[in-house]
Amino acid sequence: MEKERPSAEDFALISDTLKQLCDANRLKIFYLLCHREECVTEIAAQLEMTSPAASHHLRQLRLADLITSRRSGKEVYYRAAGTKQAEYLHKMIEELLDLSCPSR
Repeated sequence: MEKERPSAEDFALISDTLKQLCDANRLKIFYLLCHREECVTEIAAQLEMTSPAASHHLRQLRLADLITSRRSGKEVYYRAAGTKQAEYLHKMIEELLDLSCPSR
């Protein structure tokens, strides 16, 4: 049985996910959130960027369904989403890091 041809929407989803790869800061934030939950101020401090810059990247990642958020009092905490595209992007980053940093 022949596999059904992917739709334009399927390719748009893939494209939107891969667009997240074009910014090193966004990749760092996503990678961090794959390993722990953090708030904007902690993300900004750890990656030496401003909170507005971190918020911008978080918004892009959230719109791409790669991260989720939860509110606790005044703080909003972010973590990697449990979606297939988030899982695959995380695996891809780790594989590429192993290729480019074999001594890790």
